[in-house]
Amino acid sequence: MRILLTNLLLAVFVFSVFGQKVKRYDVVVYGGTSAGISAAIQSARMGKSVVIIEPTRRLGGLTTGGLGQTDIGNKHVIGGISREFYRNIREHYNDPASWKWQSKSDYMDEGQTRTAKGEDAMWTFEPSAALKVYHQMLSVEQVDVVYGQRLNRESGVKKEGARVASIDMENGARYIGEMFIDATYEGDLMAAAGVSYSVGREANSEHGETLNGVQANRVNRTLKWTVSRNALHHNFIDGVDPYVIKGDPGSGLLPFIVEGGQPGIDGQGDKGIQAYCFRMTLTDHPENRIPFQKPDSYEEINYELLFRNYEAATGPIEEMYTYGDKLVPWINSPMPNRKTDTNNQKGFSTDFIGQNHRYPEASYEEREKIVQAHRDYQQGLMWTLAYHPRIPRKVRDAVSKWGTCKDEYDEGSNGWQEQLYIREARRMKSDYVMTQKNCERIEVVDDPVGMAAYGMDSHHVQRYVDANGFVQNEGNVEAPVTHPYPISYRSIVPNKGECENLLVPICVSATHIAFGSIRMEPVFMVLGQSAATAACQAIDQRKAVQDIDYSLLREKLLEDKQVLEIDVK
Repeated sequence: MRILLTNLLLAVFVFSVFGQKVKRYDVVVYGGTSAGISAAIQSARMGKSVVIIEPTRRLGGLTTGGLGQTDIGNKHVIGGISREFYRNIREHYNDPASWKWQSKSDYMDEGQTRTAKGEDAMWTFEPSAALKVYHQMLSVEQVDVVYGQRLNRESGVKKEGARVASIDMENGARYIGEMFIDATYEGDLMAAAGVSYSVGREANSEHGETLNGVQANRVNRTLKWTVSRNALHHNFIDGVDPYVIKGDPGSGLLPFIVEGGQPGIDGQGDKGIQAYCFRMTLTDHPENRIPFQKPDSYEEINYELLFRNYEAATGPIEEMYTYGDKLVPWINSPMPNRKTDTNNQKGFSTDFIGQNHRYPEASYEEREKIVQAHRDYQQGLMWTLAYHPRIPRKVRDAVSKWGTCKDEYDEGSNGWQEQLYIREARRMKSDYVMTQKNCERIEVVDDPVGMAAYGMDSHHVQRYVDANGFVQNEGNVEAPVTHPYPISYRSIVPNKGECENLLVPICVSATHIAFGSIRMEPVFMVLGQSAATAACQAIDQRKAVQDIDYSLLREKLLEDKQVLEIDVK
């Protein structure tokens, strides 16, 4: 991997215009996420000059930011550079030197996507291992990488007609390109380029769907404590009081509950965003563990609903509510070296429900505050679960043996990553919108650039008071995808009239519920590679990305081991 300005290969020119540094590339990738990395690698392999501009100081996005338990749905649809990455992960762990905190034979892969014996790839990994592998993959390619530069979202995108000519960073750096790829989770370049997009949940009626919009998951309880799967895993026990003083609406609602009662009509659209969290990397190894610490901003009232939920979990319902690590509200998937990828589960957990709705459109400064609020909340949650006397003893005993890792993330971070799990932000609106019908193969596209296979998944969007006066969560959907389905090329390129030289492999043109299936890191890598292939062919053919010969694109994708369709009979 070459650091920018160390050399000038592949017709990269550096010059100054009125004191402003300007760099010229064939392909400019904004966002060093998994999709951005695969896009850059593919561009280099196709002989193009390429740069990755990463706003933070760390490549890899969520793949190096804690999401080491890979959500896929069907591993057979992962090909190309994406599968190459997971094969390299396996090679990493085949090296005995990679096993510092436990022996390889002691590691038990118990996660959602398990690596079967004899597989050529490995699907669970430490963030540091993913970072090392990405750096190794980039080191053998002609790719420039720039860290710590953010797009000037107000005036930084310069267009000539329907083409992006250049983009300016906040520090004044300018990047000129033939093609641009927005590989951010937020879609900032896409939005600044004037491309249409949506935020929030569409109404079911808009695209003929059934799982979009408000999803209150209301459950009719019986005296035998019948509980639905969604309520069991991601909602409150019956009878949790939402008021500061129990039974007294005049005392006001507890924090993070929406005012106004009901969440809306089921299937109705809104601007709600499914919840974010940090995918924590934890360890129980005493030499590598950092005990959970109470943040300076800690306020006990923020966790009153958690206390009350445990107090309600008595009698027969406790057995129904017990899942995984007993009453601990997490999914603690084992990673190598006695580490975990820890995710949200149950009614009050790591998801900071309802506190991210402003994030997609927020300024950088506002986003930083939202990210810090999520970090403060989650750090306070973990300290509470581990040490607060109102938490059941067996929960405290289970949680307090864990902590963050000394050997992950930046020094001085106390083992907490910078990358927040941005499950959803902006979504492009192009000539083709992927919907629930695509996920269910009711409609099958004829221009695939990759496949998705994970279930249609949405975490909760808001917390409200139901008609009985109790607190509930709203927005959770867990609907299966029976077979893998293809993703349209048209869904990763804008409308031609809006932009002719931009591709968007993360914030794809999809409804909220379809995006909930597509939004997996291996798929983002697949789409990043396909986007770069199309970009390079658009340069060679001197065409807009919307006008390239799809038959040639398909031929190249298949040559590069991308999976575009499988037999579902």
